[in-house]
Amino acid sequence: MNLPQTVLPANGFSPPDTFLSGQCFRWDEQPDGSFDGIAAGRALNVRRKGEQLAVTGVDPQEFAGLGLLQYFDLERDYASIARELAALSPVMRQACALVPGVRILRQDPWETLCSFILSQNNNIPRIKGIIARLCESFGEPCGSGCFAFPTPQALAAQTPETLAPLRSGFRAKYLLDAAQKVAAGLLPLPALAEAPLPEARRMLQTVHGVGPKVAECVLLYGCGRLEAFPVDVWIGRAMERLFPGKTPDFFGPYAGIAQQYLFCYCRAIHLK
Repeated sequence: MNLPQTVLPANGFSPPDTFLSGQCFRWDEQPDGSFDGIAAGRALNVRRKGEQLAVTGVDPQEFAGLGLLQYFDLERDYASIARELAALSPVMRQACALVPGVRILRQDPWETLCSFILSQNNNIPRIKGIIARLCESFGEPCGSGCFAFPTPQALAAQTPETLAPLRSGFRAKYLLDAAQKVAAGLLPLPALAEAPLPEARRMLQTVHGVGPKVAECVLLYGCGRLEAFPVDVWIGRAMERLFPGKTPDFFGPYAGIAQQYLFCYCRAIHLK
């Protein structure tokens, strides 16, 4: 079967740099080096071919309408941003050079909220397994045996008992609280992209189980707030040992992009 395909300039986008950078959980590398994943409710395959990006599963007329240019962040000048960040310190210069093709995906904020709730005290293979079971159980089919992420309304109707097969442990109750708040309009996700950052953080942390780190992840990866700066174990070490006395403000308006470069760098060098 011939699937629709969109081919467009890659603008430096690297699928492995991006999809393996810890910011997303529904993209899987294939033996041929391409990546299968779900975005905008579509089953997609993404492959870099020289200076072009081939996205199979969507035709060119639909690509922009589905928000996929924004999802892959293909129009931002990352080369210019990397030069700015590299000028801050030798460490940042090395970090930017290590993964020049990493991009901040603009994921769905609801999916991002749930994904990072499930990420707490967890590892990536297990997170991906829980999310796959969540989508298979409560999401709508979206082709090729894949399932879209379930809606807040679909999850709000569940109970701890119906979520038990996901094997998400203590995180199930946090997932339910998030779903119920979003479904009831108590947490208006579209407002997070525009609200002052302190207010957006406060709104997210009204969900049980959402602390500063999860809130920052949602703001950065789900709302396009590039000034957000999630601090996990790797970034905590980096700030303590490589940037002592510095705060996220040191990295300026692209602190979230700096964080992504640093995350990949710290994992690569096994910063202790």
